[in-house]
Amino acid sequence: MLVLSRKLFQKIHIGNDITIVVVRIENDKVRIGIQAPDSVVILRDEIVNAARKEKDDTGEPSEPVKDPG
Repeated sequence: MLVLSRKLFQKIHIGNDITIVVVRIENDKVRIGIQAPDSVVILRDEIVNAARKEKDDTGEPSEPVKDPG
């Protein structure tokens, strides 16, 4: 895992198509923006974990989940 420090409005580029920018730092929270092609699925960890748990509980893969943001 690569760990980077960034200040407000600084960016990180992943490949040619993905950009991550720090848009707000407030108390113990950091708000980030992600620019990526529509073909790139971006999910929060808790969404992925919930889908994995559902699969484990039912034995069936769940439908793909759209992160509401």
